[in-house]
Amino acid sequence: MPVAIKPLDAPFGAEVRGLEIAAGVSDADFAVVEEAFERYSVLVFPGQDVTDAQQIAFSERFGPLERTISANSGVGSAIAVISNVGADGAIIPLDGWRAKYNSGNEMWHTDSSFKRVPAKASLLSGRETPPEGADTEFASMRLAYADLDAADRAWLEGKVAIHDFAYSRGLVAPDLLNEKQRQETPPVPQALIRRNPKHGAPALYVGAHARCIVGEPEAASRERLMALTAFTARPGRVYRHKWRPKDIVMWDNRACLHRGTTWDKAAHRRVMHRTTVAGAGPSASLTADGGAVVHPGV
Repeated sequence: MPVAIKPLDAPFGAEVRGLEIAAGVSDADFAVVEEAFERYSVLVFPGQDVTDAQQIAFSERFGPLERTISANSGVGSAIAVISNVGADGAIIPLDGWRAKYNSGNEMWHTDSSFKRVPAKASLLSGRETPPEGADTEFASMRLAYADLDAADRAWLEGKVAIHDFAYSRGLVAPDLLNEKQRQETPPVPQALIRRNPKHGAPALYVGAHARCIVGEPEAASRERLMALTAFTARPGRVYRHKWRPKDIVMWDNRACLHRGTTWDKAAHRRVMHRTTVAGAGPSASLTADGGAVVHPGV
């Protein structure tokens, strides 16, 4: 059965049919998937019973993979484990550090925007999913850009924001990260408007990690960034994925925000394995005079 791409009943996104990742993906089928990723931003691969090695092999076809930061239990590997299950197989305490850290994933964000080279794509495999809740929502930053008025587009052009993991996790609890974890992910500049390098479609680039705008008053620019994130996540720009066991969902971190939704965390296990495809390069740099410059084409 040839691979088929079926648009979702949503503002954006598509489902990939006729593909079994564990069995290997031909070059021809991969070309169809890669084109769909660039076009639709979110791809759903239903019923994919994969091992970590198979997920890594498929993900690597999109580019080199990131390694997981020390705050994640998959530290140093290509697999980020996002789970409410501890090493002993029991559900983790709701008031413990891991549960608090995981709750940061329920804020609108784009993966690894706090890294010097921001992520291109993420692939999330639902290894164990609760019977209800624990959905993942996606918001299109491309659709948001298209809906901006001309004055806002002009003001945002060429602007750079500082993305800071300690800032975003500090919204959960001020002391959530220790000094080693803070030093591992220092603040970095990112372009506020990014354009797809293949077809040029522009997108806002915002989310919870965005702390302030370079050259603007910090408090006022932070409010503006929060307003842009809320604008992006309006209902007409959101797809909500209801997980089925063994789904894989892939998304374009350059083009959409995402967040997890809550569930009965004391009663139901949730185990997700994520691979993250690294970006092509930094989206912006700071200058010696305190300004910033956008890097096109990434």
